[in-house]
Amino acid sequence: MMKIPHRYTGYVFAFFMAMIMALLMCTIIVAANSGIGAGYLQRVIHAYTLAMPSAFVCILFVRPIVVKLMSWVVEAQ
Repeated sequence: MMKIPHRYTGYVFAFFMAMIMALLMCTIIVAANSGIGAGYLQRVIHAYTLAMPSAFVCILFVRPIVVKLMSWVVEAQ
């Protein structure tokens, strides 16, 4: 299996984090706003097509801030 070079770790992390978090949030928010009924999956997919790319871009911008905050509160080894 071909692997992505280590230098892209931050982007791969952001991609997977965006994928998972956007899906979780879409399923919860769609259920809260319109209920789980007919067309639920289609509404989740529709919301996800907007949320996933947005989440990916946001994570790319926020990640350096989170890394800095972590360095302030987590003891170095």
